[in-house]
Order: sequence, then C-alpha cells, then structure tokens
Amino acid sequence: MTRISGVDIPNEKRLDIGLTYLYGVGRKNVKLLLKDVDMDPAKRIKTLTDEEISKITKAIDKRIVVEGDLRQEVSQNVKRLKEIGSYRGLRHSRNLPSRGQRTKSNARTKRGKRATVGAQKKDDRIKLSESKKETSEKQ
Repeated sequence: MTRISGVDIPNEKRLDIGLTYLYGVGRKNVKLLLKDVDMDPAKRIKTLTDEEISKITKAIDKRIVVEGDLRQEVSQNVKRLKEIGSYRGLRHSRNLPSRGQRTKSNARTKRGKRATVGAQKKDDRIKLSESKKETSEKQ
C-alpha cells in the first residue's frame, strides 16, 4: 500500500479514486490536482514510482488542507459556534441536525435509535411508583 499524507491507499485502485481516501480530498480536487502534476488519472497506484508519489504529496501539501489539520479546523469551527451561543452551535451540542432538516419523522442517524415515550401498562406503572416510594423513604 502506498502512503500519502499519513493514509494508506489501496494499490489496486485507480489514481483518481485512490486519492479520495484522504479526508478533505474529493473527486473535483483530485481532477485539478492531477492536472497540476500532469498525471493520468486512469493509472493504477501500484504502478507509481517514488518520484510520482512525492510529486503528488508535495502538490497536496501545497494546495489542499487534508487529514488532521482539516479535522482540527472543523472541530474548532464547531467549538466556536458553541461558545458564541449561536443556533447552529446549540444544535451541534444537542446532537441534532443544524441545517434546517425536519426532526419529527427523520434525523435517525443524528438522534440515534428510537426510544418509545408515552403510555405504560398499569402493572408497569404500579411497579415504577413503588420503586420511587422506596428510594424516597431511604433518603
């Protein structure tokens, strides 16, 4: 496996697909990057020479913010939103969608598994109230 910017890239992939394994590098960035270094996007990663790899690495470092630096920048932006008390920061801290999506029926990925709230059976309600009485008597 070839290592670029601290990420192992699979050898069997095409160059334009393999570079998208880097956090912060998408298909459009790859297209521009490969045009800069004048390389064929259809070339397999296993066929790259050390010179070509270093050329790509230098171009990425010069042009694009990737991996750790980008993750740090994004987390700082979210932290700033939380600190200033903005609406988006509030949504981030409550773990809810921050870009206007509905949450009544969707947003399961962000909110997690459903937890049923509401009606209880009579037996369950009695058990719950008895356990609350016991804990309050102990205090």
